[in-house]
Amino acid sequence: MAFLYLIAIAWIYVVLLMSLAESSFIAGVMTFIFYCVIPLGLVLYILSSPARKRQIKERERAALEERQRHENNQ
Repeated sequence: MAFLYLIAIAWIYVVLLMSLAESSFIAGVMTFIFYCVIPLGLVLYILSSPARKRQIKERERAALEERQRHENNQ
């Protein structure tokens, strides 16, 4: 997962330099939004989905174990 963030940081750097090279401020902002913020947000969201699912399952399992432990103590 760390490698994914390294690639994302490199992409942000590249797009930031592209944005700074634009002819106007508005063009630079639009370049940054449409080449970096939207696509990178979408890619990171999709690629981090398995980790989110794993985390949800772990929480549910821990809650179930806690409930069972609490019921056994009564």
